[in-house]
Order: sequence, then C-alpha cells, then structure tokens
Amino acid sequence: MQQPVIAYFSMEITLDPEMPTYSGGLGVLSGDTVRSAADAKMPMVAVTLLPRRGYFHQVLDADGWQSEQPVTWDVGGWLTELAPRVTVTIENRPVRLRAWRFEVEGHSHSTVPVFLLDSDLPENAEVDRALTQSLYGGDQRYRLCQEVVLGIGGIRMLRALGYSQLARFHMNEGHAALLTLELLEERRRASGRSDIIQEDLEEVRRQCVFTTHTPVAAGHDRFPLEMAVSILGERPELQDSGVFSCEGQLNMTYLAMHLSHYVNGVAKRHRDVSREMFATRSIDAITNGVNAERWTCPAIQELLDRYIAGWREDNFSLRYAIMIPDDDVRAAHALARQALFRHVQHAAGVLLSPSAMTIGFARRATAYKRPTLLFHDLDRLRSLAADVGPLQIVFGGKAHPRDPEGKQLIHQIVETGKSLRGIIEVVYLPNYDIETALLLTSGVDLWLNTPQPPQEASGTSGMKAALNGVPSLSVLDGWWIEGCLEGVTGWSIGTDHGMAHLATTQEHANSLYDKLEESILPTFFRSPAKFAEIMRHAIAINGSFFNTQRMVQQYALKAWLM
Repeated sequence: MQQPVIAYFSMEITLDPEMPTYSGGLGVLSGDTVRSAADAKMPMVAVTLLPRRGYFHQVLDADGWQSEQPVTWDVGGWLTELAPRVTVTIENRPVRLRAWRFEVEGHSHSTVPVFLLDSDLPENAEVDRALTQSLYGGDQRYRLCQEVVLGIGGIRMLRALGYSQLARFHMNEGHAALLTLELLEERRRASGRSDIIQEDLEEVRRQCVFTTHTPVAAGHDRFPLEMAVSILGERPELQDSGVFSCEGQLNMTYLAMHLSHYVNGVAKRHRDVSREMFATRSIDAITNGVNAERWTCPAIQELLDRYIAGWREDNFSLRYAIMIPDDDVRAAHALARQALFRHVQHAAGVLLSPSAMTIGFARRATAYKRPTLLFHDLDRLRSLAADVGPLQIVFGGKAHPRDPEGKQLIHQIVETGKSLRGIIEVVYLPNYDIETALLLTSGVDLWLNTPQPPQEASGTSGMKAALNGVPSLSVLDGWWIEGCLEGVTGWSIGTDHGMAHLATTQEHANSLYDKLEESILPTFFRSPAKFAEIMRHAIAINGSFFNTQRMVQQYALKAWLM
C-alpha cells in the first residue's frame, strides 16, 4: 500500500463490537468511514483516543432509571503497543503519550492503521494518567486536556511514527482542532521564526479538512480563554479573534473552520443551518452514510448475495434490489425479525408477537430527539392498535451520565410502557451497542425518528434500517429530507417548506398518528405486496446511496486528494 497521505482524526472510532472505543453516532460514523476507506484502498491513517473504561455500561432498573458502570476490556489483547513516546505540555506539566495500533482491514486485504493515544504511563502524574480513561468524562478542563492529547499529541505521534509526508489532516468534529496549532508550530519551528505569518496560515489551511456534525450552538466545544491559556500555555495567537478565538473563547469549531480549506456539514439541510450559524457560504455538504456490509444483517446479506453479485465492492449496485421477488424479501426479513425477538426475550424477558407491527426507535436519549413523541396522545395510540392493527415498540439508547433530562425520558418511556401493557408492548433494551443496533435496525418493521428540526445534523440509524429493507417514518430533518420519497422509501412526519422547525409538537404528533392510521398500518396489514415493494425501494434507492462507500468517494474528490 502506498504511503498514507490522509490523517483522519476523531475523538472516538468504532473498531470492533468487543472494543468500547465509542459512545455513539460519531464513533460509529468514524468506524464506518475508516472501514470504507480501507475497502477503497485509500492512503489513510487514523488517530483517536484509547478509552480504557470505554463510555459506560448502562444498567436500567425496573422503573427505567439509568445507572452507569465502567467498562473494562483487554487492551493488550486487541491492540499492539508501539515503542515511540511523545510529550505534550498541559498546565506546564510534561505529559508522556504512547500509541496502540489496530488494523482495519478492507476488501482485498487492504488496511488502514488506527493509532489510539494513551496517557496511562507511570511517569505521568495521576491526573494525567486518567486523561484517556473515559470518553467525554469529567468537566470542561478535562475535555480540553483530552483535546490537547488528541490534536497536538496526535500530530506529534504521527511524526514519531515516521509519517512525514501527510498532505491532508481531516478533523471529524472540532475535538481535534488543536492539531492546527501544532501544524502552525511545526512551520514556525522549521523556519526559525518566533511568530506566525500569513503564509503559515495559508499552508495549514491547504492541509486541513473539517467536518462539523453539530447544528446546535451549545453542542460546539468552547472554552474560556483563561482556561485555554492555563492548559496550553501563553500563545499570542489565541488573542487573535479573527482566527483563533471567538467572543473571548477558544471555540473549536471556529478554529477548525478558519484553518481548513474544505469545510462540510453532514447533510444538505445541515449545510444550510451551519451557514446561518457561522455567517459563511463556504460550507459544503457531504451527506453521511453507513458501511453497507457492516450494517446488513446475515439474512439480508445472504439475500443480496443471491441476487446482486459484487454488492459489497459496488454499493451502487444495490439499486438492483428493486428486482428481488417479494416473497424472498419477506422471508429474509422474517429471519431478521426472529433474531431480534430472541434478543429481546433474552435481554428484557419479553416475548414479542409475530403478528404485530414492530416499531423501532434507538438513539441517544436526549430531549431534542423527542423519543416520547409517539406517546403524545395515548388514547389515539391505543385506538390505532385496537382498530387498525396491533403494535409493539422497541426502544434503545443511553442518556449521557450528566443529562438528568435524558434519564427522565428513559424512565418515562418505561413507565408509559407499563400503562400500555396488554394493549401495546413497549420494550426498552438496556446498554444499546452496535450489535444490538444491527439486530434492531434489521428486525423491526418500521424505523421511527422524531427529532426537533433543525437539530438533526444527519442521523444514520435510518440508513442502517434502509439497507435491511426497513422503511422509515421520520421528521423531515437531516438526511431524511434527501432520502424520503413519500410512500416509496418510507413516510414523513410533517412537511418541509423550509419552516419545519416552526411545527409544534402537537402538529408533529398528529402527523405521526395520521401516517400510521391512513398509510403505514393499512399497507402493512392489508397490502403485504405493497409493503414489500417499499422495503425493496428502501434498499434500492436509499441503501445504494446513503453508504460510506459513496461518502468516502465524495471526500476523496472534494477534500482529500484535491
């Protein structure tokens, strides 16, 4: 394989189901990206952190209250420790770092090496040894220290490992934005100058690419300049509000954006929202995708192998799923359903009904995702189940440990499920992870997504469902604006006239119930051939496009190799 020219930085990357190196969607996307880059023989190397305690193991009590337990795993059993050591300075203390290597293998045995940075070394102070213990743990100071390790430490480790010819540095979200300061520092040291000149800024911009995933201002990492100076040391450039700081803060998104030649949002609507947030038109869109092979269940893989030779190597060929016979689509989905039902019985002790429509909803439990929208009018929901067709609902997802509102939502779902018992079965699966995600996105009959627009940057769970022939019922936000063909690939909640964010919760709930009553449930129960056609369309239209193979090709053409 040729010498890597692309360095891909992400705070979290999903590498293997047994390795807790991710917390949620960002890590899963990063893992799918790296895997598809390996499939494409892309000259890439990836950098992330080594979370020895993972994110956390979610435990739910009988009332649905979440508690957290650390995750332990055999780091040495999965990763190879490398010899080089590098040093970063944090609060005037030298902090030593090492790296562990993991190889992501693609088709034809091509690989992308992933380097996981680790500060747990005996020569470090205890406070510094803990910096790579937990993903997103601690307070703002802890987070900024972690970002020093990722951005500055990541560049230094790559250099120590011999990667001197890297041409592109891709920051997947703002956590790695400090790598721009290290690249500037490299140029300053090489020139013998004591200051940064315009030529330095222009050269670093040529090297850097930035993807933002956050359409909400509060979701962008920002740190008081006083804290930044305390941790990073005196850096005159931090006082430059034109590039390095914003409104008296070190804003990681602002920094990454102003020192990158290519900036993109992760859906077309997210691009538009980001342009408004940052008052710039120089933000492009590359809509997210998912790794097609990783996110198709065994039954669907076997179905695709029979009818579409080479679909793994050429995801666009999934468009030929439109020709798969109805009976075969239903038979494959029935096997996926059985696998999900077995898991639900094992994990939650609930026996789901094969005669009911199963609705799935799983993502991080937080207010803007509105997981309880389906329960807005329980009387109407009961009527739908009684008069149109039986329903059952499977939920999953973790709340952030410091998000009491998210924990309250999980509790509310569990308690609502108790009130619906005997009419509608409601299950909340604990400790949602990528293995459970595959079972759920392939085994339900309908995928539900109810974010408050325009707060969904992209979303990828519905893409995973589509690959498995599971249509979505979703608010028109994120990727679904691009993926929804009404009654063809799925159904919309509400309308999109550029003003979807003005719709009330009541209006969205009414639309949700209307679609279930008038379109989805009647089609599912009375027109199985029509529903199977929609399932085929989900694979052929959405599965063939909303994948990381296409996404990686777009990054290569627009950002990495240009």
